Amino acid sequence: MKTLYFHNDAAYMWVMDPTPSAPTLLSRLRGAGLRPTRQRVALARLLFNSGDRHVTAEQLHGEATKAAIPVSLATVYNTLHQFTAAGLLREVVVEPGRSYFDTNTEDHHHFFWEPNGVLQDIPGQDVVVTGLPHPPVGAEVSRIEVIVRVRPNRD
Repeated sequence: MKTLYFHNDAAYMWVMDPTPSAPTLLSRLRGAGLRPTRQRVALARLLFNSGDRHVTAEQLHGEATKAAIPVSLATVYNTLHQFTAAGLLREVVVEPGRSYFDTNTEDHHHFFWEPNGVLQDIPGQDVVVTGLPHPPVGAEVSRIEVIVRVRPNRD
């Protein structure tokens, strides 16, 4: 176990497990062109060591606070946007001002449960889009994202 100290004397425990996740995480950040700072590594561990997930900046900030990782909400937002720009995350905008960050960067779509704000993956091959308009001159379609809004039956 290794303790990392920060300038305000707060500390958090960084559990060094024997699995390849720690070296893989560092190489993943470096491979994406990101310097593995303490805060990036700490947030990346929270994001990527639990399998595929969808998280808001506020949720990740809460997880960091609970884990005694001293990081501001602004830093969480900046890091999530840096990870997205580097291709480590996908941002899913469900409505103006409401975004989730998805650790699954493969082609897929989402169900958005309106009552509780939960995102659920839909495999990419399960959605077929036909009749797509031609893109504007000089542009190409880079990706299609479908969000299907759902709610419980009203039986």
